[in-house]
Amino acid sequence: MAVEIQCVAPVQNRTGEGAVWDDRLGVLWWVDIPAGIIHQLKYATGKVTSVEFGEPVGCLAVRERGGLVVAARSGFWFFDPETGGREHIADPEVNLPDNRFNDGATDSEGRFWAGTMKDAPPKEKLGAFYRLDCDLTVTRWKGGFFTTNGMAFSPDGRRMYFSDSNSSVRTIWVSDYDRSTGNPSEPKVHFNTRSVAGRPDGGTVDAEGCYWQAGIGGWQLYRISPDGEVLQTVDMPVEKPTKPMFGGPDLDILFVTSIGGDLTPGTEERQPDAGGLFAVTGLGIRGLPQTMFGG
Repeated sequence: MAVEIQCVAPVQNRTGEGAVWDDRLGVLWWVDIPAGIIHQLKYATGKVTSVEFGEPVGCLAVRERGGLVVAARSGFWFFDPETGGREHIADPEVNLPDNRFNDGATDSEGRFWAGTMKDAPPKEKLGAFYRLDCDLTVTRWKGGFFTTNGMAFSPDGRRMYFSDSNSSVRTIWVSDYDRSTGNPSEPKVHFNTRSVAGRPDGGTVDAEGCYWQAGIGGWQLYRISPDGEVLQTVDMPVEKPTKPMFGGPDLDILFVTSIGGDLTPGTEERQPDAGGLFAVTGLGIRGLPQTMFGG
């Protein structure tokens, strides 16, 4: 079966990100970070609905009790997209007003991880990773990053992947992960993206344990083995793919968000759907169900 790529939501996001498949509702959630908009694609109908959160949103997860948990500029929130109701949980970086949350993921036990980044010039290593436990305790794990990104967990929940997208770093790391405590080991380099065209942006893991990297700036996606070997490259119709996420009833569709702003001058006509949501089919690979936040 040939690989096919279709723009299924030509929304032209400034910074589309944070894709999460919700198998309970049969929808894909994603965000436009600077616009503070949360989108929902209903798979069965192709209908897209959008709600404003009220501030920049980096990522989200589906909540077991209903609604979403959101990592935004001002920290962690519960959010009901049906009513617009918001409940603030915590802001672990209230002392860093130029920072905001960026990428995140849930672990196999329902904890929500998310990383921060400085969102104003000059670029500085002020980003850090935080774990939101199911009892709503917030724990800072590790700092010193420009652009925290690429969080994903292995099928058995015992490996945690993450990256820094900054052009001076562009590295994906992996840590052994203690599922019982939520504590990662000291990270080691999993893949140096200087060997491919795209820097590391969002990531996800498939059912075979391979890590999928959105190669921002490189017009490509990469499937990387647990041993750090590139197994497959998928050429994308946009310069800046940002977050892959498997979804659909059989988890065999790879949805990909993208950036619609700050494109390389002269490339605009080549990528009229930049900022849209894409669906990659025909890969012959399935993803993993996304664990809901347990708090």
